[in-house]
Amino acid sequence: MQFQTPLIPANLKKRYKRFLADCILDNGQQITAHCPNPGSMIGLAEPNTRIWLEPNYNPKKKLKFGWRLVEHLNGHFTGVDTTIPNRILRHALEAHSIPQLNQYDSVQPEIKVNKGSRIDFLLTAKKQPNTYIEVKSVTLMRQKGMAEFPDAVTERGTRHLQELERISNQGHRAILFFLVQRTDCRHLTIADDIDQIYAHTLKQAQTAGVEILAYGSQINSKEITLGTKIDFIN
Repeated sequence: MQFQTPLIPANLKKRYKRFLADCILDNGQQITAHCPNPGSMIGLAEPNTRIWLEPNYNPKKKLKFGWRLVEHLNGHFTGVDTTIPNRILRHALEAHSIPQLNQYDSVQPEIKVNKGSRIDFLLTAKKQPNTYIEVKSVTLMRQKGMAEFPDAVTERGTRHLQELERISNQGHRAILFFLVQRTDCRHLTIADDIDQIYAHTLKQAQTAGVEILAYGSQINSKEITLGTKIDFIN
């Protein structure tokens, strides 16, 4: 997925109110950018962090920049926009580029499965079980090479797991898909010290038949695309 407009580099001054970030452009101008990430962003929002912003020219938008990437000192990138994984996965599903999911003919996004509850994707095909997929964006790394989820307590994520467990118990295929938006991780695990309830609920869901798939990302200042499958360590 290519960014709609070329990204420009900046240094982060501070992130606040979750969705706002004051930044210093390379020309010295200070601007406020939208931060499309409701999580804690541990290790990604320190002052003077090198970041990349996407300008927009929509007169209806008050903020003219959106925070998209963190550039690390070792040349790696992290994507901070939590809306991007769904777009990347939809493109990959429609292109049949994920071996574990390439047997399906139809990809339907945002499927209502219960009152007030939706799942990100429904895949269908003849002679295949209906397959429901919930997508999670992963940006946390506290140990070298090891991505972790979640980076904050996620009651919403726990509800999604319970919904996937219910779907699996009904005889459908249910998948929790993690997209690791970091180029410096080769493994993924659950941060049970951050959210013990989520970790416990995930184990229950797996026992009920919910599958776990984790993929990495290829990231640069022009685009984010699906990477290769990475190991999930329970």
